[in-house]
Amino acid sequence: MYLQGKKIVLAVTGSIAAYKTPHFVRLLIKAGAEVKVLMTGAASHFVSPLSLTTVSKHPVLENVSDGATWNNHVELGLWADAMIIAPCSANTLGKIANGLCDNLVCAVYLSARCPVFIAPAMDEDMWIHRSTQANINKVRGYGNHIIPVTHGELASGLIGEGRMAEPEDMVAHLADFFSKENKQLHGIKALVTAGPTYEHIDPVRFIGNFSSGKMGIAVAEALADKGAQVTLVLGPSHERTYHSMVTTIAVESAEEMYQAGIKAFKEAHISVLAAAVADYKPKEQATEKIKKKENELVLTLTKTDDILAGLGKIKAPWQTLVGFALETNDELEHAREKLKEKNADMIVLNSLRDEGAGFGYDTNKVTLVKRDGDTIPLPLQSKTDVAIAIVNQIIELRHAKTTA
Repeated sequence: MYLQGKKIVLAVTGSIAAYKTPHFVRLLIKAGAEVKVLMTGAASHFVSPLSLTTVSKHPVLENVSDGATWNNHVELGLWADAMIIAPCSANTLGKIANGLCDNLVCAVYLSARCPVFIAPAMDEDMWIHRSTQANINKVRGYGNHIIPVTHGELASGLIGEGRMAEPEDMVAHLADFFSKENKQLHGIKALVTAGPTYEHIDPVRFIGNFSSGKMGIAVAEALADKGAQVTLVLGPSHERTYHSMVTTIAVESAEEMYQAGIKAFKEAHISVLAAAVADYKPKEQATEKIKKKENELVLTLTKTDDILAGLGKIKAPWQTLVGFALETNDELEHAREKLKEKNADMIVLNSLRDEGAGFGYDTNKVTLVKRDGDTIPLPLQSKTDVAIAIVNQIIELRHAKTTA
């Protein structure tokens, strides 16, 4: 998620390691980045411009001008959130170290106002040469970021230093950089509930719903990306998160989610209740499978504990509480009532009437309803983007509390 929405310019130069760049582009796009690729003339001997055009979904640029079109290097330098030269040959390294500009890659580099990352790739003898190391020190001194070379088999057949970092490692390097860029929630503890709950009728049957848990998990990850230490109370779901800042507590019933939520809430600065908790459960649970005998089966249901209301009653002034509401009619009216009754700071309103929103989708369309009466309708977008918008609003709410 650290690369979500980031604009990346990838400059490919003349090295055998260029064959790894289509995979690198795929990984960047999978991580949520938009990628535009530049190539030197020598790079096209090692990787096809068509391959990089196909995976990046943007035309690959090789020259400042193709005779009919001007490729604005200044515009590219301003567009990017980051530029990465990978592989960076000894030749290109020497050019950028000394301000030479005889191709589009060098022109964009000299125009870039964004962070620049350099992933060198060359044979060991070239890498350890004093002139190469002097150039590395120069470009590092200009404020560029060097992605270290690795030890391994080189194009010459030798084993040694100079091998370009693997695509996965370069993505991690970029993600780590952007993860440290904005950590407004460092030192903050957060609670997120997600997924459905299952209320057993007998050992093989239950009352449940179609919640996948995707939205709540996305919120947990968005909070963690901002530096929060997150406890995720997750109902029965096939979805998982492997974020290092998220601790998952698996539960099944509303009662289990309530107890886990109450425990985590005591230390939580932020609580986001995104789970679709069952409102009712069977008053009695059969210990054996109920046999199909009669034409009708009558179940007596009793209310489950309302987690949002329960936390709202014990909420301290330093805590921020956010609930979700899924409505089918009079949506805003019901959301505002819920906001007041549950003592929440914000309600994330879902309407089942919105196409592409609700259970099971990878997208969502919500309206953020705040205590001050403000409503913020968000467009249909990925649940990751919705989660980022929710977290940004939470940060604003907390800032407003501290400055009030």
